[in-house]
Amino acid sequence: MIDARDALPEPVTNNAVAFGRDAKGEGTIYSFLGLGPGKTWKDITTNAYACVEATLDCRKIAGPPVEKGRLASVAASVAGKIYLFGGYTVAEDGAEKSTPEVFRFDPVTEQYARVADMPTPVDDSTAIVLFDRYVYLVSGWHDDGNVALTQVYDAKDDRWFRATDFPGAPVFGQAGGGSGAHLLVMGGVKAVAGDDGKRKFVASDEAWIGKVAPGAPESIEWSRAPLPPVGPFYRMAASSGRDLIYFAGGGDNPYNYNGVGYDGVAAKSSDRLIAFDPEKSEWTLVGDMPPSMDHRGLVAGEHGLYIVGGMGPDLSVSRSITRIRMER
Repeated sequence: MIDARDALPEPVTNNAVAFGRDAKGEGTIYSFLGLGPGKTWKDITTNAYACVEATLDCRKIAGPPVEKGRLASVAASVAGKIYLFGGYTVAEDGAEKSTPEVFRFDPVTEQYARVADMPTPVDDSTAIVLFDRYVYLVSGWHDDGNVALTQVYDAKDDRWFRATDFPGAPVFGQAGGGSGAHLLVMGGVKAVAGDDGKRKFVASDEAWIGKVAPGAPESIEWSRAPLPPVGPFYRMAASSGRDLIYFAGGGDNPYNYNGVGYDGVAAKSSDRLIAFDPEKSEWTLVGDMPPSMDHRGLVAGEHGLYIVGGMGPDLSVSRSITRIRMER
């Protein structure tokens, strides 16, 4: 069952999202940073929202303690706290800068604390939580190019270490999730040389699965994963699960942040929800959903999966929260 509601106080896209429990113990969906409906550098925001999962009643909360808004940040829930990683700022002249800051957000107190910075600042990366302790940031964009790094944040000890590099084409805007000791990363945008010798951005059709070695979180055995029945797309919403890793929506044409491709063609949003079983290495086409793209995550709550904001098929920025209830 899928239903959508205009629940957010304001339209937002490219926002970092995560699940937590508020001071009343209620399951709550959180949204941080992102881009407003004007879709220019002026519309990049520091806003944050809290939405009670049971009712989808939303309210504005204090945003992260940064001077400038961020795009392409990513959030992850670990041991009852939410960690907010990086992103990039855009200046009036279009200059972009990857940011190193990492913040720990406490859903009970709604306070932010800065923790250890990323060794190599990345944005448009994917954050995958394993063992309710380690956050794997796989590939992503650093200032002026993609990197193949796998950077791991240890939330227990507030430290970073480097794991086995991502073996695929370095990408930004990829999607990924985890289950057990497995990570799955797919899609995104890679840089290639054009006919004129200049760099151009094209969609990546690669999917990779990684298995973390027992007792050695820095050691990942990577291998090619089968391609999904649809996509992979750019900036899909992805979520980790106990048995399955879910992917929803996404755009069919790479773009920076306004939804119009580097080639001048508007991206089309996908209306498909798919799932991957890492144990069987199999894909399932779960079903259809309202078309959407420009996501930084798919929130796994107690009552379903949630797409928070994003862009619709006409490239408009959305106030919608789409709830996907999975059949048991």
